[in-house]
Amino acid sequence: MRAQHGLWEATAESAPPLAPLAGTAEAEVAIIGAGFSGLSTALALAERGVAVTVLEAVAPGAGASGANGGQVIPGLRHFVGDLVAKYGAVLGRRLHEHGARDADATFALIERHGIACEATRNGWLQVADSTTERAACHQRAGAWAEWGAPARTLDAEEVAALTGTHGYLGGWMDARGGTVQPLSLARGLARAALAAGARIHAPARVIAIQPDGRDWRLSTATGHLRARRVLLATNATGGALWPGLAATMIPVWSFQTATAPLPADSPILPGHQAVSDTRRVLRYWRRDAAGRLVVGGKGTLRPPRGPQSFAVPERMRARLYPALPDAPPAYWWGGQVAVTLDRLPRLFQLAEGVFATVQCNGKGIGWCTASGPAFADLLTGADARDLPLPPVTPLRPIPLHPLRTLYAAAGSLWFRTRDALDRARPMP
Repeated sequence: MRAQHGLWEATAESAPPLAPLAGTAEAEVAIIGAGFSGLSTALALAERGVAVTVLEAVAPGAGASGANGGQVIPGLRHFVGDLVAKYGAVLGRRLHEHGARDADATFALIERHGIACEATRNGWLQVADSTTERAACHQRAGAWAEWGAPARTLDAEEVAALTGTHGYLGGWMDARGGTVQPLSLARGLARAALAAGARIHAPARVIAIQPDGRDWRLSTATGHLRARRVLLATNATGGALWPGLAATMIPVWSFQTATAPLPADSPILPGHQAVSDTRRVLRYWRRDAAGRLVVGGKGTLRPPRGPQSFAVPERMRARLYPALPDAPPAYWWGGQVAVTLDRLPRLFQLAEGVFATVQCNGKGIGWCTASGPAFADLLTGADARDLPLPPVTPLRPIPLHPLRTLYAAAGSLWFRTRDALDRARPMP
């Protein structure tokens, strides 16, 4: 799932001791996948006294949850008007309000359970290098500010001072955002869930889900788990578990590199904010607790095959900060993100009592972690229409999904071309 030389693997808090599933076990709720969604749901269920068991193929945080950029970005990509247009006034506003609070909920959960994950909350910047996107950034900041969020616009000079790089025309800052060591957060959520009474088995790759009377039987290589309700929280990696699930998403590789620690007085991100830009082919960067510069962006369509696969983030780092030494990265790694065509989360009902969530779209830390209590409500009988979750639907495959590699490549080229055209437009 990720390159073998990743920063988060090298610096994470220790993992809780776990064992494979052995023999036959029972639970009220079974969760497949120990990422942010699965673990936060298991924690919420266990705190309510519900018997919940998590089956994880590799280890907590082994997928995108432990391989992402560690940026806690509030809200969904879409603002309230778009959500209302798509889902109606009630659900659209409910989803927006959930997103507006997801960073608060995530940092509060970290504090409540004392999770050591290098959590910092110095804000998130979105920066623009085209006049069109600069205007969009200012519009987003104004809309969030009207909603009561601590958001403000930035001019080019402010962006340069905050980031230490020039060339961006402006942007905006959301003080609700921040950063974490994502693998440490996943491992900390696992420890908190275990302490609350959840059971977690790993490695315990589920190889079959079968009806068992009114319940469901989940089989691994070493055991079986019987549960009344099941949540597939595998995001980009579990499509083979249920026919048709893989066709609802496009797994996209995101690659990252990290430098050695920068000097304490470095002008690069002196306030340690998280940053991403507005390009359709996204670029994002931050510094970790030790001062390393972590940069990321779109990877190849295939898994990384060594440091040569990471040319894109390295070129990005060189363009952002040409004064840095031209040295090989100290760390390089990648992970898969599940992308839906409209960049909105999905909640599928696969059968009676069996649900699947596909919800990251590159903004998973806040949204997925904060969604745990809502999924716990769903799995204990609450009506999904009353919850801050996307509407429950049957599986809806992406059209021409078998050609996803071809149109992902074409889409990437088209997005890069549009980014270049936007930047080429003269300033007003």
